[in-house]
Amino acid sequence: MRGRKAGAGRASRAAGAVSAPTPITSVISSAVSSALPTPLSSAYPSTYASEAEIDVNEEIEKLPLGALSLESAAPNSPKTKRTKQRPFRFLDLPSELRLKVYEYHFANTGRVLDLDPDNYKRIHQKLAILRTCRTVYVEASYSFYSTHPIRVFPTHPGRFFKTKKPLLARMKPGQRACINSLELRLGPGWSKPPRGWEVNPALGLNQCVNVVKLTVFVECDPGNDIFKGFRQPGGFYEAFSKKLLTGILEEMPWVQRVEFDAWPSVKKSGALMTGLIDLITSRSLKITWGPERGWTDAAEVEPPPVVHNYAPLDSLLNPTNNILVLA
Repeated sequence: MRGRKAGAGRASRAAGAVSAPTPITSVISSAVSSALPTPLSSAYPSTYASEAEIDVNEEIEKLPLGALSLESAAPNSPKTKRTKQRPFRFLDLPSELRLKVYEYHFANTGRVLDLDPDNYKRIHQKLAILRTCRTVYVEASYSFYSTHPIRVFPTHPGRFFKTKKPLLARMKPGQRACINSLELRLGPGWSKPPRGWEVNPALGLNQCVNVVKLTVFVECDPGNDIFKGFRQPGGFYEAFSKKLLTGILEEMPWVQRVEFDAWPSVKKSGALMTGLIDLITSRSLKITWGPERGWTDAAEVEPPPVVHNYAPLDSLLNPTNNILVLA
C-alpha cells in the first residue's frame, strides 16, 4: 500500500503544472536599487555591428590579398633584387701585386724552414692557398720557398733531430727548384752526430738549381777548451763539419756565395772556423758575414782578459797563463 501511494504521489506531481524559470530582470531589479539612473545606450558598446561597420567589412572582403600587405603603402618604390656577390678576380691583378699578396700571406711562418713540431700551427694552414688552382699553386709555391731558407739537417731536439729523412728529402723536385737559400747548422750533436747527417742523393741537392747562397751557422766550437774531456779526440768534429760542407758544395757547384755566422761564444780564430774558411777560400768562393756575430773581413779583435780582485799576483803580471774555471 505504501508503495502504491508513493507511486501515485510521484505521478500526480509529474502531471501538475510546470513551474517557469525565474526571469533575470526580476533578480537584477531586486539587487539594484531603483534610485540609480538608467544608463544611456551609448555608454555600453553594442554587441551588434552597425550598418557602417558592415559596409566596411564588405569592402575589405572584396580587396585582393596583395592589397592588405604593408608594401602596398608605397606602390611606386622600386623593389630591390638580391644580387649574388661575385668573387674578387684575383688573377686579373698584375703578377707583381699577386706576389706581394703572397708575401703578406706567408709573413708569420718563420724565418727558416725546418722539421719542427710547430709547423702544423704556423705553416700547415697557410699552405691551404696552394689548393686554389694550378696558377695560384705555381705562384704561391715560388713565393713561399724562394723567400724562406731551408735548413739542410734538422736541429730541433727530439725525433726530428735523429730522422733519416730531413726536410729536403721530403720535398718534391718542383719545390726544391724554387729554393734560393740553404742553411747548414753546425754544433748540435758535436759529441755524436746523428746518422741522418750525411750528404747523399736522397737530399736532392742537385735539384736545387736556383740556390745562390749557403749560410753556415756555427752554434758551438768543440775545439774550445771548455769542451775538453767531453769531445772526441783528434779534431773529430772539425773534420766532420768540413766533410758536410764539401759534400754540399760538390752537389751544388753553381753556389758562389757562402755566409758565415755564429753565436757569441764562437771565435773566428778557432779550429772549426779556421778550417771552414780555408775550405771556402780554396774554392774561390765569396765569403760574407751574418748579422748575429758581427764579423767582418778584418781580423777578429780578442777582448782583453778579465782581471779579478782575487787573482794571484803572478797571473796579473803574466796574463797568458790565466785559467778560466767554470763551476
